[in-house]
Amino acid sequence: MAKTKTYKWDSAKHLKTEQDIATYLTLAFEEYGDDPVFIAKAFGTVARARGMSKIARKAGLSRESLYRALSSEGNPEFATMLKVTHALGLKLHAIPV
Repeated sequence: MAKTKTYKWDSAKHLKTEQDIATYLTLAFEEYGDDPVFIAKAFGTVARARGMSKIARKAGLSRESLYRALSSEGNPEFATMLKVTHALGLKLHAIPV
């Protein structure tokens, strides 16, 4: 029987458009909005899709600190998340539940 070659899934490779990114983050908030680590990691995935160095520069952070903050071990401050959101060209919206 032939072996099947598998690859590690990377969501960042599939976030091509602004709508892809908006949908990805909206679903992340809907499904895991009470998990700050998951949300930070979702923003990290989007930052990788757009270019981590570019986003770090726009946010006024080093690339290394951005990777660290948006990793599963990171715990970014809210101010950092706002900088990243702005650097990604996104706005956060509140809606009643």
